[in-house]
Amino acid sequence: MKLVEPLIALRAMFDASIAAAQPALCVPRHLPEPPKGRVVVIGAGKASAAMARAVEDHWRGPLTGLVVTRYGYAVPCERIEIAEAAHPVPDAAGETAARRMLEIVRGLTSDDLVLCLISGDGSSLLPLALPGLTLEDKQALNRALLASGASISEMNCVRRHLSAIKGGRLAAACHPARVVNLLLSDVPGDDPVDIASGPTVADASTCADALAILRRYRIDVPPRALDLLESGEGETLKPNDPRLPRIETRFVATPQMALEAAAAVAWDAGLTPYILGDAIEGEAREVAKTMAGIALQVARLGQPVAAPCVLLSGGETTVTLRGKGRGGRNVEFLLSLGIALNGEPGIHALAGDTDGVDGQEEIAGALLAPDTLSRAWKQGMNPRERLDDNDGHGFFETLGDSVVTGPTLTNVNDFRAIVIAPDRANRRD
Repeated sequence: MKLVEPLIALRAMFDASIAAAQPALCVPRHLPEPPKGRVVVIGAGKASAAMARAVEDHWRGPLTGLVVTRYGYAVPCERIEIAEAAHPVPDAAGETAARRMLEIVRGLTSDDLVLCLISGDGSSLLPLALPGLTLEDKQALNRALLASGASISEMNCVRRHLSAIKGGRLAAACHPARVVNLLLSDVPGDDPVDIASGPTVADASTCADALAILRRYRIDVPPRALDLLESGEGETLKPNDPRLPRIETRFVATPQMALEAAAAVAWDAGLTPYILGDAIEGEAREVAKTMAGIALQVARLGQPVAAPCVLLSGGETTVTLRGKGRGGRNVEFLLSLGIALNGEPGIHALAGDTDGVDGQEEIAGALLAPDTLSRAWKQGMNPRERLDDNDGHGFFETLGDSVVTGPTLTNVNDFRAIVIAPDRANRRD
C-alpha cells in the first residue's frame, strides 16, 4: 500500500476523530422511549446545541427545554431554546441560563422525562454560585484554576462544591421526574461527575477534597468560599441521596471512539496505528518529552513497534502558566515535542482540541514537521524561549502551521498523533 504524505494523513485522522463524535451521528441511537408525561430537554457544553438539534430531528412527540453553549456554537432549534455564554471564564449570560434551567425543571412529576445533554466545557457555562458567592468570585476562581496546573478532575471538584447547580444539584431539582443523561465525554476516564462538573449525577468527592486541592495549588479564594468548604455547607449530593430522582446515564461519544476512528484512517494511509491511551494527563511539556522518547525509539530502533506507524493518544494535559504568550495545552505539547525531537527525520505530529479551541484561541492546534525548528530559527524565533513564554500559538501561527477548524460542535478532548515513517516519504514541499 502506498504511504500517504504524513501531514495529509495527520489532518485526515484529526478530521475523522471530530466527525466520529458529531451529535447528529451519535445522539439519535441513544434516545429513550417517550414517557407518559412531559419531555423537558436541558443541557450545557460546546456540543449541547448540536445535541439538541439532533434530539429535535429525531423526537416525534412534543418537547421543550433550554441548553446553553459557548458563544459561536449555537445551532438553530425550533422547540428547544439555545442560550450562549462565555468559556472558559464564565459570564452573566451563563449565570442567568443556569438559574432559568433550575426553574424549568422544578414541579415535574414522576411521569415526566428530563433529557439532559451534557458535553465538555459545560462547567463554565453553568456558573451559578452558592449563596454568598458572586459571579466575580467564580470568574476569579476559574482564572486561578486554569493557571494553576491542576487537572480537569481537580478543577471540577472545586467547582462542584461551590456551585448551586453542579454536583447533582440540577438532578435534585428534577425530582421526581426520570432523568436520562446523554453525555459526550471530554474528560480522562469518562467519569460522569467530571463532565461539566456533574450537574445531574451523584458525587462521591467531598468539601475536604476541594479544600485539599486549593491548598495543594496555593489558590486563594474568598472567605465565604472557605466557609462553605470548611463547614461542609457546600457538600454535593452523594450516591443514594433520597433527593436524587431516577437517573440513567448513556455515553454517546468518548475520546476512545474518536481515536478508533482515526486509527481506521491510519490503516488506509498505510500506517499501523497504536493507541497509547485515551486518558493521558500531566503537564503538557512533560508529556511531550515522554512521547518524544517513544517516537525516537521507534524511529531509530523499531521498538516497541516498527515504522511506518502512528502513535495516537487522547486525554487532557495541563499547562502551568509562567509566561505571557498565547498558549494552549495542545500547542504547548507540540512545541515541547518538537524541541525534544530536535528535527529527527521522518517524524511528523499533530496535536489539537476536538472542539476547535485550544486554550482561549479560536485555533484547534498545530502541525509539526522535521524542519519546524529550522524554519523557526530562520524567522528569528527561539523555540525554547517561546515555550518558556507559553507562546505555542504565536510560534506555530508565525510558521503557518496552525490547524483551524472553526466551531466543530463537538468535544471529545485532545487529539494527538505522531507519525513515524521513512524519511523519503516525509519531505515537506
